Amino acid sequence: MTPARPALRRHLLCALAAPLVLSSLTTPSVADPTFEPLLGSWGGSGTYKLQDGTSEKLKCDAYYTGGGSQLGIAVRCTGQTNKIEMRSKLTSNGGALSGSWEERTYNANGNVTGKLTDESLKLQIVGGVAGSMTVTYDKTKQNVAIATEGIPLKSVTVSLSRK
Repeated sequence: MTPARPALRRHLLCALAAPLVLSSLTTPSVADPTFEPLLGSWGGSGTYKLQDGTSEKLKCDAYYTGGGSQLGIAVRCTGQTNKIEMRSKLTSNGGALSGSWEERTYNANGNVTGKLTDESLKLQIVGGVAGSMTVTYDKTKQNVAIATEGIPLKSVTVSLSRK
């Protein structure tokens, strides 16, 4: 009966040690990206381009509100002959973005989907205007690039700094 006890003890030790070994092999969880680096007021300048090749310089202000899984965006850009006033509400679920947008000057709106990382927002825009918007950022600066389809406004690029 004694020879069976060491075998039983070995099986018990293996059974108890298995969760410890397996837990040391799993990858530590990585925190979901947050909107925190964007929150606050930003200002800067940029350019919009039209389909016919003309362009105009813009002066812009952007405001990001919310936190956690919610982000509100308000961007106002003014040029010599045009202005753009865009608002968006986004929700992040593990970095997957969804939400809505509206452009108040031209009364257009629609939906947004995309991806949030620690350094960027990558959005697909559908509705009154279709296109994409990418915001790359750190704590002090950000670059916004908007590309549209099927309308005279072809693109908007803006560089912003924290106010």
